[in-house]
Amino acid sequence: MEKDQIFKLNDRGVLYISGEDAKEFLQNIVTNDMNKVTNNSSCFSSLLTPQGKYLFDFIIVKHKQGYLLDCEKNQIENLFERLNFYKLSSNIEILNLSNEFTLAVLSKEKFLALDGAKSEEGNTLKFLEDPIFLDPRSKELGARILMNLEKLEIALKKLNLKSVNSSKYYSLSHKLGIAQINTEKLKNKIFGIECNFEELNAIDFKKGCYVGQENTSRMKLRNKVRRRLLPITTNNKVSIDSEILFEDQRVGKVLIDTPYPFALIKLFDPEFTQFSDKDLINGGLKLKLLKPTFFRS
Repeated sequence: MEKDQIFKLNDRGVLYISGEDAKEFLQNIVTNDMNKVTNNSSCFSSLLTPQGKYLFDFIIVKHKQGYLLDCEKNQIENLFERLNFYKLSSNIEILNLSNEFTLAVLSKEKFLALDGAKSEEGNTLKFLEDPIFLDPRSKELGARILMNLEKLEIALKKLNLKSVNSSKYYSLSHKLGIAQINTEKLKNKIFGIECNFEELNAIDFKKGCYVGQENTSRMKLRNKVRRRLLPITTNNKVSIDSEILFEDQRVGKVLIDTPYPFALIKLFDPEFTQFSDKDLINGGLKLKLLKPTFFRS
């Protein structure tokens, strides 16, 4: 990611949750600790099924008297409905602001040049009165800025940034092992902890109850995380749910096919050594796993 580039992410949507009970409402259902979310700090989090399986992931940002949820746009309506399902008698308001806010990504170096910026995941500042923050999953993904389109164009000029195609950004995200495109294909197929949410700072094991907490904590405590969502590379097309073989043994299956494929893979050891630089087979064709940076070397 070059210092003077910016990527407009038109496939991201935004919800806004405000009201007297907004913080408590989110604290009771999401995997991360809402006490971490302040004017100076944002967090990555998720919403799971009661069994601990994946439903949604999003970044939570404090804004004015409420919280912005930065989520994949094709999931926004379903997330909106799910949050309203849990709302019950909570004194909150949930708004879909996807047509009012736009999201863009700039380099970590550009962010750190701003007054008050810190090299900490989730570090949050205000720029033209709107939030700009270092990605809470990985600093290598740069900084995200949430504002309306008109103000974003002003920001581009103030920061001397050039807009480039977002495919370069998503290729980097894929290489880092962070799925952001077509994540709805993961729904109910994979446990949240298998999505590497612990490594990506989305789960707080010290907070109280949340939806899916019991199974998530049990898997962590008993060291039962045997499968992981991992990026794969291939020159061929892959199909969802198709088997992946290694030395004639079934080791996983494809969960996201295009354009940035991911598979659920059984790891025999946390060091990842059994797959290092070796071919796996899918439908008789070769593919390779990419080792995310959050795995031990």
